[in-house]
Amino acid sequence: MRWKTLSSDLLLARDPFLRVTQDRVEIRPGEIIDDFYQIEMRDFALVIPFLRDGRIQLIRQYKHGPRREVLSFPAGHVDPGEDPATTARRELMEETGLAPAHLEPLGSLVDHGNQRVCVGHFYVAHDCDRLRAPDPGDLEDFAYEALTPEEVDEEMRTGAFGVMHHVAAWGQWRLHAKS
Repeated sequence: MRWKTLSSDLLLARDPFLRVTQDRVEIRPGEIIDDFYQIEMRDFALVIPFLRDGRIQLIRQYKHGPRREVLSFPAGHVDPGEDPATTARRELMEETGLAPAHLEPLGSLVDHGNQRVCVGHFYVAHDCDRLRAPDPGDLEDFAYEALTPEEVDEEMRTGAFGVMHHVAAWGQWRLHAKS
C-alpha cells in the first residue's frame, strides 16, 4: 500500500537548496504518523569520465560532508528546467574541461529511502577529450588523477571515496559493464 500524505507543514525553506517539512502520513488504514519529516534538496547528476586511453578522470578535493579530502567523479546540481544529461555534460566540462564522445545513462536513484532528499542521475562519459582548462568555480579546489578501473576499485576498498553517491555510481557502472 502506498502511504498517504494527509498534511504537510513547511518548517524550513532555503530555496533553492533545502526545504524541510513535517508531514502527517497514513501508513495503513487508521495508522497515522504525525511527525514524518521530509528533507528536499536539489537533484544532481554525476558522471564517470573515461579518457580515450581507458583511464578514469577523478577529482581529489575536500568535501565538508565527510570532513576530509576524498576522490570523486564530476557532479553537480540539476538546474531548474535542466535535463540531467545536460547537467552531467556541463559539470564534466566545468570541473575537468572534458567533453565525451558519448554519454551513457546508468540510471537514477533516490538518495534516502524514506526522506527521499534528492535523486541522483548517474552517467558514464565515453572517450573524453580535453577541450579547455577546468573552471570549477571559486569554492572548489581540485587536484586531478587519472586511474585505471582496477585502481579505482582499490581506492574504493581503501575508503578514498568518502561520499556514497560516488560509490553507488561506480557500483552501477561495474554492474552495467558486466552485462
